[in-house]
Amino acid sequence: MEFLVWTVWILAATALFASALAVVLFTNPFFSALALIGNLASLAVMYLILSAEFVAAAQVLVYAGAVVVMFLFVIAYLGGRADAPFAGGPTLMRVASVVAAAAIAVEVIVVIVLAAGGDLGDAPKVPEDFGSPASIGTLFLSDHLLAFEVTSIILLVAAVGGVILGSTVPPAFRSEARQERVGP
Repeated sequence: MEFLVWTVWILAATALFASALAVVLFTNPFFSALALIGNLASLAVMYLILSAEFVAAAQVLVYAGAVVVMFLFVIAYLGGRADAPFAGGPTLMRVASVVAAAAIAVEVIVVIVLAAGGDLGDAPKVPEDFGSPASIGTLFLSDHLLAFEVTSIILLVAAVGGVILGSTVPPAFRSEARQERVGP
């Protein structure tokens, strides 16, 4: 059984790494979004190996389902304009992005080392109900209620803003704008 777990882990980790590279390296944003689905599915397999079935299901339903579909709608809406700001862009932007990514990686490593101290080799004490829907719901609706509600409001505002920005201007508004420009 342990051999099977390690085999699935190695395959999922390889797929996770390969699909993450594909997301970044594909020039076509549609193919990048499809590679993101593979990345999120591989991550869900990793959650299943950790016995976090609820988190794996949420990963597939929320991220691989809803969020990536939203990305695909935006890509289809923008068409070829999706990557226009970066077409033939300056090398300074690329260098700055690599430097920023390296700085974030160093910060993450420093925080992990400082927070862990000498405890990286010790096995963590995990409660029996860790990752269950009941414990996640209790955390969301007690300790993290404000963050949960603020996130839902931000998502609602983003959805309404996307609809407003994506809709065409009604003819009544266009004629008023034309009259204001012509004016007496």
